[in-house]
Amino acid sequence: MSLLILGLIVFLGLHSIRIVADDWRTRQVARIGVNRWKAIYSILAVIGLVLIIVGFVMARQHPVPLYAPPPWLRHLNALFMLIALILFPAARVPNNAIKAKLHHPQVLAVKTWAFGHLLATGMLHDVLLFGSFLLWAIVLFAVSRRRDRRNGTVYPPGTVKGTVIVIVAGFVLWALFAFWLHYALFGVNPLA
Repeated sequence: MSLLILGLIVFLGLHSIRIVADDWRTRQVARIGVNRWKAIYSILAVIGLVLIIVGFVMARQHPVPLYAPPPWLRHLNALFMLIALILFPAARVPNNAIKAKLHHPQVLAVKTWAFGHLLATGMLHDVLLFGSFLLWAIVLFAVSRRRDRRNGTVYPPGTVKGTVIVIVAGFVLWALFAFWLHYALFGVNPLA
């Protein structure tokens, strides 16, 4: 469990710099250069992610049950995952109505993913992983929206083409995860 916790501290701590120390981050980027900052950031993010994955796998071998969700919540989580996997590409596909309306769809994707998984799972390691990501995403979304208002950020309006691309990509990602990848990567059939 300690590796999982360490990984969450490294990964989410790193991804919280803009929340707690945005001015410091700006000064560091100016001091060492954007490419060097991105390189250091990426290396630390990968280290944190690897620690999370290894720690989660190890923790699953010694599960500590906290609650037993009813089986139908697993199916509800499939719906949450569809929403999350539509929101995720909305952050990257230009000119889509989802990003135009929500402004930070990737953070909302993390919130949706984490919340759905908290409903469907009940082990201590699940609550640590998904609860940490949910809390982080809630705070980041609020801070990001406040920053947008302060800076007068305007998001371009979405087009039908951009929005359709996002929705189709989300359905394809969902199908890949639901019918193959989730079991291949995590040994859990989400539709069972």
